[in-house]
Amino acid sequence: MWFAYLKNSVMNTNVIRVGALESEAIYIIREVVAQFEKPVLLFSGGKDSITLVRLAQKAFYPAKIPFPLMHIDTGHNFPETIEFRDRLVEELGVELIVRNVQDNIDAGKVKEETGKYASRNILQTETLLDAIEEFGFDACIGGARRDEEKARAKERIFSVRDDFGQWDEKNQRPELFDMLNGRIDLGQNVRVFPISNWTELDVWSYIQKETIEIPSIYFAHQRDTFLRDGLIWSVNDEVVYREEDEEVEERMVRFRTVGDMSCTAAVISSASNIDAVVEEIRASKISERGARIDDKRSEAAMEKRKQQGYF
Repeated sequence: MWFAYLKNSVMNTNVIRVGALESEAIYIIREVVAQFEKPVLLFSGGKDSITLVRLAQKAFYPAKIPFPLMHIDTGHNFPETIEFRDRLVEELGVELIVRNVQDNIDAGKVKEETGKYASRNILQTETLLDAIEEFGFDACIGGARRDEEKARAKERIFSVRDDFGQWDEKNQRPELFDMLNGRIDLGQNVRVFPISNWTELDVWSYIQKETIEIPSIYFAHQRDTFLRDGLIWSVNDEVVYREEDEEVEERMVRFRTVGDMSCTAAVISSASNIDAVVEEIRASKISERGARIDDKRSEAAMEKRKQQGYF
C-alpha cells in the first residue's frame, strides 16, 4: 500500500510538472507566431518533434497550425519514422516541406563520409541553411532540450543565428522573467526551443498523458542487430556499415532516440507500451544521447556542429 501511495505521488508530481511545462511551451510557440513573419517547425518524426506538433495544435486550437513542418531528410532514416511522418501530416492537414541531403551530395555541395563511423547527420546543416534561405524562414522551431547534451544546455530558448546560420555561444541574449526578444537584423534568423526545459522523462510523461501516437520503433520489438563498441546497431547493409566478423543476431530492442540509422543505436528492452517506457526511463541512469555515435566524435562535437548552423 505504501508503494502504491509513493507511485501515485510520483505520477501526480509528473502531471503537475508536465502541465507547467506545457503552458510554458505553448506560450513560447504563440510568441513565435506573434513576433516572426515566417516560422517553420523542424520535424524529424521523432518523439520530441511529435510533442512539438501536439503543443502547436493546442496553442492555436480550433484553428490549424499556422506554419509548415519541414524535414531535412538524410535518406538514411528508419522506414517506420518516414511512414509515421507522412501519415501524421496527412491526418493533420498541415503542409510538409522535405529537403533532401542527397540533392546536395549529388550537386557536389557536400561530400558523403565513408567508413566505419560514416554518417549523414552533419551533412544536414548545409541542406537546412539552404532551405531557410529558399523559403525565407526567420524562425525555426526545434525540439532540442537542455538535458540532452552540454552544448544544448548553453543555448537560449530564442537562439539568434547570424546571416551565415552560425551560432555564437559567447554572444547570447539574456532571457529574464520569460521575456523573449525576437528582434533580428536583416539576414539573421532564430532557432526556437519550446521544450528546452523539459527532460526525456517529461517528454514521455507528456506522451503518456496525452496518449500521443509515436513510431513503433520506440517500443520493444524483435530486430536483426549486431554489436559494435558496446552498442547495438540495426542491420541495414545499404546504410549501416558492418564488418564481416560482426555477427547478426535477432534481439528484443527499442530506440530511445531516433536519428540517422547509421549513427543511432538501440537498447535492450521489453517495454512494449507507453507505461512501460516511462518506468524504464525513470529507472535509467544513462542519457538517451549515449546511443548516438555522432556525439562521441569529440568532446565538443555537438557544439562545433551548432556553430556551423546545425539544429
